[in-house]
Amino acid sequence: MFDATEFPITRRWPAQHPERLQLYSLPTPNGVKVSIMLEETGLPYEAHLIDIGQNETWTPEFLSLNPNGKIPAILDPAGPDGKPLALFESGAILLYLAEKCGEFLPPDPVQRIETIQWVFFQMAAVGPMFGQLGFFHKFAGREYEDKRPLQRYQKESQRLLGVLETRLENREWIMGADYTIADISLLGWVRNLIGFYEARELVSFDSFPRVGAWLERGLERPAVQRGLNIPARP
Repeated sequence: MFDATEFPITRRWPAQHPERLQLYSLPTPNGVKVSIMLEETGLPYEAHLIDIGQNETWTPEFLSLNPNGKIPAILDPAGPDGKPLALFESGAILLYLAEKCGEFLPPDPVQRIETIQWVFFQMAAVGPMFGQLGFFHKFAGREYEDKRPLQRYQKESQRLLGVLETRLENREWIMGADYTIADISLLGWVRNLIGFYEARELVSFDSFPRVGAWLERGLERPAVQRGLNIPARP
């Protein structure tokens, strides 16, 4: 029988439904990857809002689950072999949930590894570059007199959008006809780039029509619409 209290994080964020998967997150581009995935799969889960503005990821309780102090993280009471599993890193969580449910990851070995390849592309390139662009364009970095960092991330973000634009030629989704964790990993970041980061004109987003159409298709999905607001902000 799973005892949630054995995990320190549940002492600060108690599980009302300990039999369900526990999500510790915030609706950021990385956070919504997991909430969207959970909504897409229909897995029962309980969401806990982690306030990064109040440094809650650096509390001992959260660090007990993710020593890197970042959202999202999950605690699955019914992990492999029926044993509880604590997991962090959004890309790893997407892969775990896809394998757990047998959805959004192609069974064909070649297509499977290609899908994971695009998730890694998001983790290693899109997320870090778009995030830095947001910092230098909208947040504290915009006050820096030296504009070379902003120019660097602007150009790199445009290049990455070009990679996606090329990939989406004659494809509805990243992997073709099938919507996968590759799309789920990228949707929140592309949306954030032109929305919250207000960088649409800066990166000439409208010059990437396939990416724009792909984003619109993704945002039309009901599970995506729900996942973008989970956990609900106060």
